[in-house]
Amino acid sequence: MLGAMPLMIIPFILYNMAMLGLMGSGGIPALQHDIIVLSMISGAIWSMSLGDLFIVIALVVLFFEILKATRNGSGSLINHMLSMLVFIAFLVEFLLVQDAATQVFFILMTIALIDVIGGFAVSIRTAGRDVSIGL
Repeated sequence: MLGAMPLMIIPFILYNMAMLGLMGSGGIPALQHDIIVLSMISGAIWSMSLGDLFIVIALVVLFFEILKATRNGSGSLINHMLSMLVFIAFLVEFLLVQDAATQVFFILMTIALIDVIGGFAVSIRTAGRDVSIGL
């Protein structure tokens, strides 16, 4: 049943922890603090904020969700339904919570939508290949 848990819940929880001040200095300004700053060979300075890291984490999670969608099993349908609920949670929070109305949260919500649509599309495509007609 653990395989049916949608992984997009991870960025959702991380964002809410940051929004509630449970990560670092607290609140939405914590998302803008640089957590990685590197001097490049070209002389440019590259930095990554906490919000940017959440987006990277969500993209990695999306990759694993798409891989999970290729498996056919009893947990597959449950995973799709739970992924839809995670997307709905993103959408409701985006619309109703003031601190969730940020670019980072919108991008995370969009990634969750792609997870839902991509998961269904991949599952339908792979299910079509599993149908065999016995003669």
